[in-house]
Parts: sequence; structure tokens; C-alpha cells
Amino acid sequence: MIAAADPDIWHRPLDSVLAELHSSSAGLTSDDAAQALERYGANQITEKTQRRLLLEFLKRFRNPLVIVLLVAATIAGVTGDGASFTIISTVVVLSVLLDFVQEQRAQNAAEKLREEVALTANVLRDGSVRSMKASGLVPGDIVSLCAGDLVPADGRLIASRDLFVNQSLLTGESYPVQKSAEISDTEAEVLPQNAVCMGSSVVSGTGTALLVRTGRSTMLGGIAGQLRREPPPTAFALGLREFSLMIVRLTILLVLFVLLINLLSHRPPLESFLFALALAVGLTPELLPMIVSVTLAQGALRMAKKNVIVKRLSAIHDLGSMDVLCSDKTGTLTKASIALVKTLALDGSESGAVREAAFLNAAFETGIKSPLDDAILAASSIDRTQWTKIDEVPFDFERRRVSVLVERQGARRLIVKGAPEDLLKLSTRFATAEGTAPLDAAQIAHVHEMLADFGLQGLRVLGVAWRDVGPDRDHAGLGDEADLVFGGFALFLDPPKESAAAALKELATLGVSVKVVTGDNEHITQHVCEAIGHEAGETLLGAEIEKLSDEALRARLRTTNKFCRVTPAQKLRIIAALRRAGHVVGYIGDGINDAPSLHAADVGMSVDGAVDVAKEAASMILLENSLDVLADGVREGRRTFANVLKYVMMGTSSNFGNMFSMAGGVLFLPFLPMLPVQILVNNLLYDVSEIAIPTDEVDADMIVRPRRWDIKFVRDFMLTLGPVSSLFDFLTFALLIWGFGASQAVFHTGWFVESLATQCLVILVIRTRGNPLRSRPSRWLALTTFVAVAAATLLPYTIVGHWLGFVPLPFGLLAALAATTVIYLLLAELAKRWFYWRHQTTV
Repeated sequence: MIAAADPDIWHRPLDSVLAELHSSSAGLTSDDAAQALERYGANQITEKTQRRLLLEFLKRFRNPLVIVLLVAATIAGVTGDGASFTIISTVVVLSVLLDFVQEQRAQNAAEKLREEVALTANVLRDGSVRSMKASGLVPGDIVSLCAGDLVPADGRLIASRDLFVNQSLLTGESYPVQKSAEISDTEAEVLPQNAVCMGSSVVSGTGTALLVRTGRSTMLGGIAGQLRREPPPTAFALGLREFSLMIVRLTILLVLFVLLINLLSHRPPLESFLFALALAVGLTPELLPMIVSVTLAQGALRMAKKNVIVKRLSAIHDLGSMDVLCSDKTGTLTKASIALVKTLALDGSESGAVREAAFLNAAFETGIKSPLDDAILAASSIDRTQWTKIDEVPFDFERRRVSVLVERQGARRLIVKGAPEDLLKLSTRFATAEGTAPLDAAQIAHVHEMLADFGLQGLRVLGVAWRDVGPDRDHAGLGDEADLVFGGFALFLDPPKESAAAALKELATLGVSVKVVTGDNEHITQHVCEAIGHEAGETLLGAEIEKLSDEALRARLRTTNKFCRVTPAQKLRIIAALRRAGHVVGYIGDGINDAPSLHAADVGMSVDGAVDVAKEAASMILLENSLDVLADGVREGRRTFANVLKYVMMGTSSNFGNMFSMAGGVLFLPFLPMLPVQILVNNLLYDVSEIAIPTDEVDADMIVRPRRWDIKFVRDFMLTLGPVSSLFDFLTFALLIWGFGASQAVFHTGWFVESLATQCLVILVIRTRGNPLRSRPSRWLALTTFVAVAAATLLPYTIVGHWLGFVPLPFGLLAALAATTVIYLLLAELAKRWFYWRHQTTV
């Protein structure tokens, strides 16, 4: 590979560079490419190293809580408490192993999904062009570039045609830069004109580039190496962090309280220390990372089956929280099967001159090919061999037009195609059957009437204009787009999707409002919206948005559902205003101009056929450009979040209640409520019962509206259900001591069985807002729950149970504990219903 710091790479003779890279004008051979890939590594700026499973497993032991437990086990072993040493060590290893295995499965599933939407490039190998993943490119490869492509690595241009590249990520330049294969004489340039680098995107034109640096050796790779920063936390991550901090605070308070009481009671310091540590384990939601990872990964797999590929797992939660969707019109609300139906002059007659001019413009432009261009080419059979292209002014989203300079038999003409309103401003005459005539105010008013009428018919319109120039004109620039002859209109029909109306209603039932954000005019947009039943709401034009302050724009959002004639910058303002108003915003886009909006939205969605820039910016890829697919994705996002929330609710209700009871028990019991090793075994069995939560079913009423983290809600739920759990724990204490005269061993055994049964079985109550007898858990959750309870009940009758300090319980005590558990579940159900009635929420 050519050194990243080599300044002569852009100025040396091309043959010299090809020879150094063992390449040629036919590209690399497959064998040479394979050797280069082995030598240079994958074309990725973050090196993908082979994961070493043992090292990944050992990293789990860096967790502060795990370290403390292992220290406690070591102390127990040194002091001669072999049983505590063995059990604590075993429980820690099993918990870490459980977390490790599940997270590895989740990571593998997520990586497989990401591979499905990996970026591709057209590369010349063995003398022929093929499409392959960009990660497999090596120095010496020759790649083709066109509008919408991301530049896959650092390369030197071999050929170019009207090539404009956005390299703002690397140089900070605001506007696209023209590139060519010519060697630049300017040494002060950061990126010479014949250099295209990873991190840039092609705005218009075409090019062929010889790759000279890949992966971390690229310019972008060097920058990334210097500025490796964690991405900003998502709303989902912030919610988890806030919840974890709440649990940590409660844990510290309880542990310090227990240590103080035990020391004041002159209990053995080591036993008190181990008991406090065991309480910390019981209070800490150590399975939460695993539950989150597995739940999100399984959600991503289910969404993949519904044609939604998730690139960023936390985006699943964002999709479930989304309450506003900003969508383009074409392809989402319409069929995107655009057809050219007419080419008209200003007098309303069919115009062959307009059709020919539109065809030549579409045929010769090398920039962004739109569906309108494809429709023009498909509907026309004009012979273009008589024409030669001289130059081009590529399309951009501010000008909203494209110009080509063409020649026939020595006569040269600039043909301009674009938004008719903009072309009118640049035209001074219009075409007639006899020649041309002045474009006066009356004629302009007539054109606007025609445009309004076309819009009411649901027709999309392009204006076509031209200007004859001298035979020596060999360059076209922005200044040439003036003094034009307005030829007429190209009219297109893009019928609404039959499924769009039902999809919009379905999203509405899910609490998601759809706002149409389009560059099209308001008449066409209104026609389409009326056809699909989305006509309610006001329309706001880009020109009006330009005059509004941010505060005024935010005020208009409540009543506006159609934004027409908007530029990419105005789309960003709309999304930012919606987010400041407290909405979670989704955005669907598939074009180069959509990339900033995809970044700015809470969840950016693109489609499989989108340009590379859009797919890279999006956090989800829809394999079908349909709102039907999106509605399924919203449901899956809410289903996934609901299952994560179930574990959180468990950790803040019965689990917390039991740990609080243990802390409270030390105040009046002459012995510890449960031995430290018994608490750890209790916690291990509880963890086993919860690992199937990601597979659980979710009630329909849990997905009917957007869902977000609400720590106040979680805290209130804990303060409602936690005391109920503690109340029954204290009743169990009384039952064991006063009802059955339990010895220390019987007390430990009885409460171990009761506490685990209440902790595990209450998930059947908490998992649904409704009647738990009507809402059934998944098969796996039911299995793990009842297996854990059965194991706790049978453990005292085994050798292992005897080793742990348990003793067999008489049948009468078991029956009393079972009755207590049933009563607890009934009271927990009543407390849950009262809580939801009071909060009137389905969070």
C-alpha cells in the first residue's frame, strides 16, 4: 500500500502508481486481490479483529461487583469457610457465563444483520466489472463512481465526467467540489482535484478511480484514529443509565444499613460482610445488559423477517417511541411507477420540441438520475446519435434544475430541465408554433394557472427551456442559465398506492402522525393526500418556512401535516422543531439530499434501493418502500421495549421487596434471615427464571401508543409493589417463628422457598396490565419460571441443599407457604390494577 503520508501519489505518472500497486488498466486479478487483502487487511476504518472468546469471557470479571464477590470468596476460603468459597465462586462464574453466552449470541445475530446491508462498490476485477462489498476492496482496485455513491477508499481518478464530490467531512468545505483526472499544479490543496477519499460522497457525474489506500490507512482512517469517541448516548441508553443509578443508590443505602446493624449486634464481621455483599447482588440487576442485548437482537431478527434490517439495535426502542413520522411522497405514498404522459407547449398542445429537449437533457446528464428521467427515456424513441454532449451543469437541490450543452451539425444549445417556477424566472421568451414570443406578465400568470390545474389532476410537472449559444461555446456554467426560451412542460403521473390509506390509518391507531415533507408542489401533494385520506391539516410551503423564526415554525407544527417545495435545509429545520417540541421523530428518505435529515431524526429509515449515502446515514433499512412494513416495525419496537421493561419492573418490585425484607429482618431476628450463600443461590435461580423474558408475548394494549422511559413511573411502581412483597415476607417471618416455631435452619429453608416463589411467579402478574389468566406467557418464560420454583422447592431435599444449610420442610409448612404465595399473587394483582388505574397509563 502507498504510504498515507506520500505527497507525490497524486502527481506521479499514473503508470508508475499502477506498477507500484501491481495493477493495470484492467484492474487486479482475483489472485492478486486475495493476496492484497491478506497483506493490507479489510477496508474498514475500525479494524474488525477476530474475537477471542476466552478474552471476552475474562473481561466480564472486570465488573466491580464481580471483583468484590471474588474477593469475598477468597476471604471465605482463607478463613476456612470452604462451602462459602465454593458456592460464591460457582455462582459468580455461572452468572458471568450466562451473561457471556447470551450476549455473544446477540452480537452474532446483530453482526449477521449488518452484513446484509453492507455497502457495495462496482470494481474492475479480472477485466470485468462486478459488485462486491466495500470491505473487500484493496489498493490497486479500480472502482466506478456515480451520483449517490460513497467513495469506498482513497483513490486517484483515472477518468471523470462532470464529477462533483461532497468532501465536507474531511475538509469542511460547504459546497461540492469538482473533481477531474488531471494532475493539479496547486500544492496547497488539502485534497488535489484528482483525489477522491473515503468519507466523501458523489453528488453528480461519474468517475473511475484507482484505489491507493484502504481502511485505517485512508485519510478518514487517520482522523478516526485520532478522534475515537463514543457516539452520544441514545434515549434508550440514557433511560437505562438513570434506572441503574437509582438501583445503585438504593443498594448502597441498604448495604450500609445492614452492615451497621450487624456490627452493632456483634455478629461475626465476615458473615456480616458476606451477607451485605449478597444483598448487593440481589439488588443489582446484573442480567439487565444481557436482557437488553438479547431482547433487542431478537427484536431485530423478527423485524428482519418483516423486511426491516436494523443497523443500530437501540433504534428499535427509538422506533417504538416514535410519535411523528416525516415521509416523502414519492415511493412511500405513491407507487413510484412514474410515467411520462404528455409534453405540452404553453398553448396546451402536444409539443415534439419539448419532448426532444427533455429526452436529450435526461439522456446526456450524468448526475443524479431521478425516476422522472427514467420515465422520459422510457417514453421516447428519439435518435440522439446526431447530438454530441459538450458540457453539463449538474443538478443540485438548491437550484432544482440540470443543464446540458449539446451540439448538432455545428449548432449548440443549452437545454435546461427542472422546477417550472424556477425556469420561469430565468426565461424571457416562450416557444410558439411560429418561433418565440416575449414572456410577459399575462403569460406568466397563464403558466401558473396551468401548473395549478396540473396539480389538481395529480400530475407532476417539469419545466423545459433552452437557449441557443455560439458554436465556439465549450463550457456551461450557472451564469448561462439565463435569458432562456421557456418551451413547455413534461407531465408525469405517479398514482397513489392502494395500501397507503390503510397504512396511514394503522399508524394513526399506533399513535404515530405522518407529516408529508416533499420538494413537490402543494397541488400534487394535496391531490395524493386526498386520494389516500390524508387531506386533514394545513400545508406549509418552503418559501413560508424561510420567513418563519424557529419559534413560529414550532407553533405551526401542530396544525400542519404537509410541507411542500422544501429544501434539504428546511427539512432539517422541520425535524429540529419537532424534536424541540418533545416529539420522537422518524424520517424516511432514499436520496442524497435526505442524508442530513436521516442523521438529524431520532430514527432514520432508508430503503434497500436508496443511494449509499442515505443507507449509511440510516439506522434502519426497509427492504420494501412501504408504510405497511413500517407499521410492523413500530409494533416490534414497542414489543421489544415492553419486554425490557418487564425485567426492570421485576427488579424494582418483588426482587427489591425481598432484599428490603432481608435488610429489615436483621433488626429483630436473632440470626441472619438467610445465609450469604443461600442469597446467592436464590439470586442465581431467579436469574435463570428471567432469561426467557425476551421470548415473551406482549399484550396488544402494550403497543397501541408510543413508549418511552419514565423513571418516575418505575419508581412509583416499585413503591407500590415493593411494600406488598415485603409485607408478605414479614408475614412469612411471623408464620415461621410463631406459627411453626422454626429453628434457624428451618427458617432459612422456608423463607428461601417462599421468597424465590414470590419473586419468580410475580412475573406472571407484572408481565401484563390485564388479567394474567387471560394473557399467557411464552412457553419458554413459563418453563423457566416454574423450573426455578420447582428447583427451590426440591433443593432442601438434596445433598446440595444439605450442604447449603437447608433442611427438609414438613408438608404442613410447605402448604402454608404455598397458600401465602397464592395470597401474595392475588394481592399483587390488586395492587397492580390500583396502580394502573391511578396512573392511567400503559407505559
